[in-house]
Amino acid sequence: MLKEAVSYSIADESVRIVQVTDPHLFADPEAQLLGVNTSKSLAAVLNTIRAVNYPAHLMLATGDLSQDYSPESYRHFVTAVAPLNLPCHYLPGNHDDPRIMFLHMQGERVFGQQRVLIGKWQILMLDSTVRGKPGGHMGESQFELIEQAVAAHPEHHTLLVMHHNPILVNCAWLDQHCMDNGTEFLRRVAQYPQIKALLWGHVHQQLDTHYDGPHGMLQLMATPSTCIQFKPQSPYFALDVLQPGYRLLELKADGSISTNVYRVPGNLFSPDKDSSGY
Repeated sequence: MLKEAVSYSIADESVRIVQVTDPHLFADPEAQLLGVNTSKSLAAVLNTIRAVNYPAHLMLATGDLSQDYSPESYRHFVTAVAPLNLPCHYLPGNHDDPRIMFLHMQGERVFGQQRVLIGKWQILMLDSTVRGKPGGHMGESQFELIEQAVAAHPEHHTLLVMHHNPILVNCAWLDQHCMDNGTEFLRRVAQYPQIKALLWGHVHQQLDTHYDGPHGMLQLMATPSTCIQFKPQSPYFALDVLQPGYRLLELKADGSISTNVYRVPGNLFSPDKDSSGY
């Protein structure tokens, strides 16, 4: 049975979204990941979002909210995003414990449901995680969700959101941990003319490309982490000097999407390239 969606009525023609991903928070707000204080880097990203005053309707948090699986890390995230006064819809990443996440990602405007209806769009928050593994897999239950959700609202454009990358990003070490059935996933979802784009995190870098399907082009988007950044097209584990970032999206009534990635200004966060612990 298809689970009930969270629905929003908006007067605007377009749906405006803020995406944040991979904050890797700890129970200890002073803890660091590879030399970066992840609590402070998330705060810097959120402060940047507030400063640009983007009139968003929703926030999407696309996994790896925690680094240490602690209840406190999830509560820290809820507290951190509250001042933005946006509904926040989240999904798990490979560093998350879905059970602990569900129990402690609690707030008046925090949601773990997989379906969002807003304007002329349906947003599906998919679970690509595999328990105990860094890589991902899109299970049949998620394909069934997509099929049923599209059938229930065939008049809506659809955005698919997940944690793992369904395509390779040309980082040999990182591509070992992609969605292992990504090619099949793209082929199957491209059969639906309602599906316009895929959005994910996990890779700690920006990617904007497309997939040519039978009903036209699917936008494919990966978004930088709010903490450390992985160096693009590196055959081995390497950190980038780019600052933490986020993505803004405008989902238009005609099914097209305008989007840009933005980063914290300055040079506040420098990873320790000689440290380990990711």
